Amino acid sequence: MAARRFLLLAAALTGVALAHYAAPLPLSAVAPAKAQFGLPFSGPPGPDTWMLGQGYGNTTGAYRQRRSTYGNLQGIHAGLDFSAPCGTPVRAIGDGVVAEVDGPHGSPPHNVVVDHAGNLSSLYGHLRVRSSLRVGQRVTRGQVIGESGDSQGTCVSAPHLHLELRDRSHQRFFNPLPFIAADWNSLALAGSFGRGYEYDLERPRRWQTPDSQPAALRGGALLNEYRQPWPPAPGGAR
Repeated sequence: MAARRFLLLAAALTGVALAHYAAPLPLSAVAPAKAQFGLPFSGPPGPDTWMLGQGYGNTTGAYRQRRSTYGNLQGIHAGLDFSAPCGTPVRAIGDGVVAEVDGPHGSPPHNVVVDHAGNLSSLYGHLRVRSSLRVGQRVTRGQVIGESGDSQGTCVSAPHLHLELRDRSHQRFFNPLPFIAADWNSLALAGSFGRGYEYDLERPRRWQTPDSQPAALRGGALLNEYRQPWPPAPGGAR
């Protein structure tokens, strides 16, 4: 029994190591963005359904934590946050195969990873409960794969879905906007989605729109180590 537990632990640790230190796929092996996916929720957005919260990329929140929480992601917020009440059905953004259920890629308390064609993977984080899906199970676009939850596990503090689009090696992180067919201009009118990017006063126009945010490479150098940031990070960057 002890030997079996050791092997299971070793396998788990190996999985974590591979998840974080695998070689990134060449960009030529990854499908380009062609609005080939859908949104992770059904129905229209609104204050009682779902809305866009923190955007992908060089957000002010990510900038303030660029050396800690986001230090391994080149200092940027590597996904989209959709504010939604706990228990809101989360749907697969495209056809694919379940690669992980509560795997090693973060976004607790529960998460799901789906592999898609073109060496792309979508991650659905901060789910309320463990998904009933099984690794290896095929899912279709729009299929319910879990329930939105809260990153703090309270369903009060910060209920939202964290959605990421990665290469299948989980080393490259892409801006989901050009991959997902949606009216982003209208969706960005509500909440803080279209406004919350950190300025570099030496290059004030850079990365200031939702669709201009950079891709990231796990473990790469910080993209946003600014000499003249605005707004200044309260208390300094962490």
